[in-house]
Amino acid sequence: MGPSPWPQLLLLPLGCFALLLSPPGAAEFTPSLDSDFTFTLPAGRKECFFQPMRKEASLELEYQVLDGAGLDVDFHLLSPKGETLVFDERKSDGVHTVETEDGDYMFCFDNTFSTISEKVIFFELILDNMGEDGQDREDWKKYVTGTDLLDMKLEDILESINSVKARLSKSVQIQTLLRAFEARDRNIQESNFDRVNFWSMVNLGVMVVVSAVQVYMLKSLFEDKRKSRT
Repeated sequence: MGPSPWPQLLLLPLGCFALLLSPPGAAEFTPSLDSDFTFTLPAGRKECFFQPMRKEASLELEYQVLDGAGLDVDFHLLSPKGETLVFDERKSDGVHTVETEDGDYMFCFDNTFSTISEKVIFFELILDNMGEDGQDREDWKKYVTGTDLLDMKLEDILESINSVKARLSKSVQIQTLLRAFEARDRNIQESNFDRVNFWSMVNLGVMVVVSAVQVYMLKSLFEDKRKSRT
């Protein structure tokens, strides 16, 4: 395989991303792990991240722009072969799910169109079917002893546990998204509050100036400008 066409500078966020989201000693996300990350994207910058995936797995990515002028960003998702799978232009949020193959998937957030405003971006990764569930089931079966004497089969217990686990994971995901929505709405409200205060002060200043001019004009109408003769 030839050298990667991606700039070497884009490898820096990968290290930060793996350090913040991966457990100690791991180089990638653990299977079926839901992970979220919030970072600041400076004006005129583009940040890319990499995620190793397995064949016939599922990668779901959701992102939101929490703060920054316009609340928009360009988003790219590329396959291990360098093919563009998703491209969102000037979007404030997005949800994308792809069936994966073996290799490293790259997703980028692009703020190069903005020369002044930085953006605060939240994104969440959900990885499914990473190839470990089958092995876990086999491990469970090692402990099967005398199941004929039980009214409930071990497979039923395992199915119930997996169902509870899936619902708990979904609840955590929904709560994380709600926190992201709340953060974005709070930033919008604070920005509107600052704008209201600014224009209120401008209007107050204009009213003071207009009042002063009116008082001056009224006084000038009653002044006697004729010169007295001696």
